[in-house]
Amino acid sequence: MSPFRASFTFSVSIVPAFSVMGSTIFHVDLDAFYASVEQRDNPALRGRPVIVGALPGHRGVVSACSYEARRFGVHSAMPISEAARRCPAAVFLPVRMERYGEVSRRIMRLLGEYAPRIQQISVDEAFLDVSGTERLLGAPLEVGRRIKDHVREAERLTISIGIAPNRYLAKLASEAGKPDGLVEIREGEAIAFLDGLALKDLWGLGAKTLARLREAGIGTVAELRALSERQLASLLGQGAARFLTRCVRGEDPGIHTETPRSHSLSHEMTFEHDTCDREHLRTALLELSQLLMQRVLDQGDPGRTLFLKLRTHDFRTTSVQTTIGRPPASAADIHKAALGLLDRRWDGVTPVRLIGVGLAGTAGSDEPTQGELFEEP
Repeated sequence: MSPFRASFTFSVSIVPAFSVMGSTIFHVDLDAFYASVEQRDNPALRGRPVIVGALPGHRGVVSACSYEARRFGVHSAMPISEAARRCPAAVFLPVRMERYGEVSRRIMRLLGEYAPRIQQISVDEAFLDVSGTERLLGAPLEVGRRIKDHVREAERLTISIGIAPNRYLAKLASEAGKPDGLVEIREGEAIAFLDGLALKDLWGLGAKTLARLREAGIGTVAELRALSERQLASLLGQGAARFLTRCVRGEDPGIHTETPRSHSLSHEMTFEHDTCDREHLRTALLELSQLLMQRVLDQGDPGRTLFLKLRTHDFRTTSVQTTIGRPPASAADIHKAALGLLDRRWDGVTPVRLIGVGLAGTAGSDEPTQGELFEEP
């Protein structure tokens, strides 16, 4: 255990907007989280390819897979039939969201001991803003090493940490170091770091956009940076152009900017690959519903306006909402209502790059509410 840790008091549900100038941001990513938890809970699975998601012979996709399975080309969002074809010797396991949520909550509390501001963005990812804490905690790399050691000792799991002046670069840094990585991008190093990446490694650059760039003869980050936003817009559209113009210059294009306020709670997920698989979207909504319900229980103040956010492959964002009859009592309540909104808003064929779910209309009251004895009126 680390000989020195500072303890902070914070609320994940009221995270303030992260600063821009002079920031030090950590992106913490739990390596192959679902599969790693399964391998930890069952030592017989260690060193074996593990695939979590649907079972072979059923429709569905890979939710997560161990690094042993990734060597066979298996990745998240892949149809389970294709995963079974590529890695027939893998151990296929169903998703245990309650178990993953339990482990996630413990790790997020642990991370809170190292940062005054934390923004959990999924069950296995969080941003930590440690700006201005160097005299108290030490240099960022030193803090990163302590966090990694603490998680390994407490949970027997590995994490990857990216450290950078903004969230986008921090996320790229954690990806670059996986698994069990620790990568820091200091002020002034962003361009050199970005130019060392393959174009496909830019977070948020989808397969279709990448294909269009290659057709236009653009094969490196430096070549992409040489284009103006207007030139990119003529090729990809204004939304993608604005996003990529900032990315290749080391600026945060606005990932995960919807910081929760006291009147709304939300979680969202950006897919590694655009998807039009409803089973994959259903599983993602289940994970987000678990996270949202956790926040509701922590804050003790649920709203009755449920909203769903979708961003499609062309960067178009849309949302839809509904008023539910009573405050949600479980993640299943949120999930059921969110699926209804998905069916209303999504046509079933347009590829989706981001999905989010939230509750609004919170009143700030600590008064208890009367639960319903029966599910139906």
